Amino acid sequence: MSKIQDNLKMKGRLQVSLNGEVVRDIDNLVVTAGKGYVADRMKNNSSVMSHMAIGSGTTAAAAGNTELGTELGRVSLTSTTVSSNVVTYVATFAAGTGTGAVTEAGILTASSGGTMLCRTVFSVVNKGSADSMTITWTVTVS
Repeated sequence: MSKIQDNLKMKGRLQVSLNGEVVRDIDNLVVTAGKGYVADRMKNNSSVMSHMAIGSGTTAAAAGNTELGTELGRVSLTSTTVSSNVVTYVATFAAGTGTGAVTEAGILTASSGGTMLCRTVFSVVNKGSADSMTITWTVTVS
């Protein structure tokens, strides 16, 4: 008798662009709450990932994270697309939104609070008050 083994994994990656130029391309952590959210969506249909936040926290991403360390700004997602087993989220932080030394980002279900799907920490990207930042974030289930 053989044992069936299927190791379902979720992996995220994001690309940060400042004024149209890619400045970071990094992996992220799909947090425990995010994995629970995905499992819940297999049955329920009540909420969707709708916002992205950026912040200045520097504590490493951990599975138990439910919010950013120090949030600088949160915006509605510009677009969400699904292709096979990949979901792509895009958000733009316009001039005046999320200004500061940006070192973290997350995807969430609400304009405040909400359930976090993913979080990542990266080396600083200085977003000035006149700068626009776009983040393209892919989550792959394999």
